[in-house]
Amino acid sequence: MKTFIYPEMMVHIPMCTHKNPASVVVASEDNTLLIEELGRYRDLQTTFMGSENLLEPLRNVADKSVDIAMIDAVQSDGAVLAHLNRILKEDGLAVMRHPDLEDIQSNSNLMGVLGNYFKIIMPYHLEDGSTLLLCSKEYHPTADLILQRSDLLEGHQYYNCDIHTASFAMPQYIRKNYLGIIRN
Repeated sequence: MKTFIYPEMMVHIPMCTHKNPASVVVASEDNTLLIEELGRYRDLQTTFMGSENLLEPLRNVADKSVDIAMIDAVQSDGAVLAHLNRILKEDGLAVMRHPDLEDIQSNSNLMGVLGNYFKIIMPYHLEDGSTLLLCSKEYHPTADLILQRSDLLEGHQYYNCDIHTASFAMPQYIRKNYLGIIRN
């Protein structure tokens, strides 16, 4: 997989979905490429932390102070997800890695917990067949796509508004397997 695809999709999908992102938390063990992509946005307050043992760093983040959380790891710890919900604003959203969509049981459990906090929970595809999970309290990633923002971004090699929308397309068997679990 091209090294530029993952960071572009991790960053620009949520940044072009949220109406007015001003504060972002990034949890990653190697955030160099994510920092580069986030640098395309002005007036953005960004906090970086490691993605391992996430509970303690999240405890130190103020309530309802974050617009977007980007978690570069599979996250299924209920306490971590509760703190993620606590730090996100009322219209906040999160994007994270998650188990392969073929692992229906693990994903169903994770999405069930996330359903306590988010009204929209949608996986999206990367070119290599892996997926990320977008969880939003307010904004729908295709209906609320900020076209002007996505079209005015320069310097990326993969992401554009067509890729943004297309990445949320799911095959019929996935739709059937996750009926009532994926919230869109």
